[in-house]
Amino acid sequence: MSDEFSLIKKYFTQTPHQSGAVNLGVGDDAALFTIADHHQCVITTDALISGRHFFPDTNPYRLGQKSLAVNLSDLAAMGAQPIAFTLTLALPQADESWLSAYSQGLLDTAAEFNCDLIGGDTTGSDLLMISITAIGQVPRGQAIRRNTAQVDDDIWVTGTLGDASLALSLLKKHINDEHLRIIRSRLESPTPRISTGMQLRHIAHAMLDLSDGLAGDLKHILQASKVNACIDLDTLPTSPTLRQYPTLTQWQHAISGGDDYELCFTAPISHRSSINALQNHTGVHCTRIGTITAPTSTQSHIISWHSRKYPEQAVKTQDWSGYTHF
Repeated sequence: MSDEFSLIKKYFTQTPHQSGAVNLGVGDDAALFTIADHHQCVITTDALISGRHFFPDTNPYRLGQKSLAVNLSDLAAMGAQPIAFTLTLALPQADESWLSAYSQGLLDTAAEFNCDLIGGDTTGSDLLMISITAIGQVPRGQAIRRNTAQVDDDIWVTGTLGDASLALSLLKKHINDEHLRIIRSRLESPTPRISTGMQLRHIAHAMLDLSDGLAGDLKHILQASKVNACIDLDTLPTSPTLRQYPTLTQWQHAISGGDDYELCFTAPISHRSSINALQNHTGVHCTRIGTITAPTSTQSHIISWHSRKYPEQAVKTQDWSGYTHF
């Protein structure tokens, strides 16, 4: 391949989607896009580094899916509608077979969520690194933030928790069994909950996406909102595959494991029926797992983990935390 511009033209140029938001995409010094009247622009950036965030031999198509999905998940957590994204790609080599599969996974995900690639950068590097900046829009004043949880709110999560963490554990142990075959896609190509996030604009008080594990991420809401939480371990939603493991193993993956990219949100008790109706509309199951509680006199952002079925094992979870980047 002759140069950077040939690479971009061959693999990363697409026809704009029908939303009409993108006025000028790839091919000029900068892109132009329009957000709707009375909306706010929502922007998020994530980087994925080989050997740190994904295995070097990860299927490139799935890596293309995931690299955009993790950013779209951040937009979903704000209740935002995707518009466009930029891509920075640092490559050890311009491998055409890898680029073909990666770009197809990336652009297939972009098409699924009506999100245009509008620019970025490519460069050579000793290490494969992917950085995407995603842009969305939300009606003014309707973005769902982390600092607005209220005492007595229900705590909910979408989907199931822990499969991505279990898949990572199996891969690290070089266990390539039937369980890995079933759940591997949860790690390598997660599904951003865009529709659910948008539907929660008038329902949720606070929300974020679960990228670093329930224990770590929920604390961000609690710290920002200056509240505590009580979680019922018996209600944590797990897949049939994960439920084949011992209870403590299930909890460990569901609580401390990362890469779920499900939504965790708080909502008043009065909205339980609305959330049940939302599930029917989006097809994404929501599970009520706990309650926001008042801070103690000295500290907020404390999570209490409880189980009626296994109270002695619940004691072991009290100091569990999520994934840390450093």
